[in-house]
Amino acid sequence: MLNFGIIGNPLRHSFSAKFFNKKFENEHIDAHYQLYSLESIEQFPALCREHSFTGLNVTLPYKETVIPYLDKLDDTAEQIGAVNVIHFSNNCLIGYNTDTLGFMHSISPLLQPHHTHALVLGTGGAAKAVHYGLMRLGVECQYVSRDSRKGITYEQLNKDIVNSHLVVVNCTPLGMYPETEACAPFPYQYLTTQHLAYDVIYNPEQTLFLKKAAAQGATTCNGIGMLQGQARAAWEIWNA
Repeated sequence: MLNFGIIGNPLRHSFSAKFFNKKFENEHIDAHYQLYSLESIEQFPALCREHSFTGLNVTLPYKETVIPYLDKLDDTAEQIGAVNVIHFSNNCLIGYNTDTLGFMHSISPLLQPHHTHALVLGTGGAAKAVHYGLMRLGVECQYVSRDSRKGITYEQLNKDIVNSHLVVVNCTPLGMYPETEACAPFPYQYLTTQHLAYDVIYNPEQTLFLKKAAAQGATTCNGIGMLQGQARAAWEIWNA
């Protein structure tokens, strides 16, 4: 039996577990997929010794900190500096990033000619994958962070900045179940019908970020398409 799973913390409701276990059942694949909630990334080597994995997914907060434990990275993961897929092959742990591919496939149909500049809220692994994907799509990006060393701060955002960046992507965990009443401290009043607001969160389907954006007339999209796309790409990697 092939052994797959996902590492992260917390792992309350994993899309990947439901997606892959349903796939295994429907396609009669002799495999299973489990959740592995790690208190710290230092537990990762012991986990790998205890299980004979074929592949793992990686979610927050370990997409960056897992890298030192891997033997090599593919070009995309190396350029992004974050990993969400690990392939165990010939005693070698290889890191990949399929978040970018899933995100690009999800957002591409929504991009209009005026969507040339984006604000990326957050600076973690998901934000890096989104930033890389947008740049590949020809959209200039600016990180927004609480830390002025990593980008412009939320306090610096004003009407001119928001109006000149017509794509806004939330890559923070704010608003994710069960903390559904949280959202990034963004000046939502400056959003317009020209804006595209994208949230990488998929649970709940309509985060407070998306609700506030929709109230201003912005086009909105959640992260379920990104999740589906990255999962399909992960399966291709594990079966290469």
